[in-house]
Amino acid sequence: MNGEPVICFGQQPSGIFPRRFLYAKIATARRLQQLIGGRIVFFYHDSDHDPRETRTVLHDRRTGAERTLNFTFENKLQRKYAPLYLKRIPAHWQEKTTRQLEPLVDAASLEMFRRVEATNVADFCLEMYRHMGLLEGMTLARSSDAHFRHAACEVDDYFVDIPHEGEIVRARYAGDHFELHEGGSSFLRLPMCAFDKGQVSPSRDTRLRWMQSVIECTHYVAGASEADYLDRSQAPGVQFIDRDFIEHSHDAFIPSPAPSPPSRGEG
Repeated sequence: MNGEPVICFGQQPSGIFPRRFLYAKIATARRLQQLIGGRIVFFYHDSDHDPRETRTVLHDRRTGAERTLNFTFENKLQRKYAPLYLKRIPAHWQEKTTRQLEPLVDAASLEMFRRVEATNVADFCLEMYRHMGLLEGMTLARSSDAHFRHAACEVDDYFVDIPHEGEIVRARYAGDHFELHEGGSSFLRLPMCAFDKGQVSPSRDTRLRWMQSVIECTHYVAGASEADYLDRSQAPGVQFIDRDFIEHSHDAFIPSPAPSPPSRGEG
């Protein structure tokens, strides 16, 4: 890792408007760039499949009441198991959600939302963040990108995007079969099929090494929860930076002034 600094942070698609902890990662990376120079890489983990990642917590601008919005999905299988870059957005979802957003965000933010044109969840979030100006000057690396996947190192714990009942699902590799987690201790077992590196994405515990094998960052901005599970030995020589503190970290970030939500403890 010679030459200019490479400042990286990673995040799944993080809501229709990004959660405030993602904004804090971006702000931390930009502050660090001002100090040491170099470039910023956003590792966009859009091959995750958890629909809870895109829940968007907003507050009524008049009453302060909390509202939670999310995408809708074409079917239950897609909602639960398709990777975020393949979760398709049904027709009329954007129009319906625009009406729901009217009491929650200012006119400028609502217009940004209206302008987004995307057919899947990951692209929609990314385009929204671009409209908000959050990604300006950054390099984007997507975990769904087949070129990125082929360039990445092999890991021993991973998921594979495979066909199942007319959809592509993100199934965990389990040696002689694949598994879909149904909840609790229940798993749906799928038969083994042929696959290549272009279908593979890492698990939580192998993601850092897999990502770093391609990005080769010198500095990594870690979120509060990441600090609890990251195995820093997977990225020797990297300087880990805790993201800046931000209040109401799981609420959505709205770029223009809006009434503050009721005070409460941090998540």
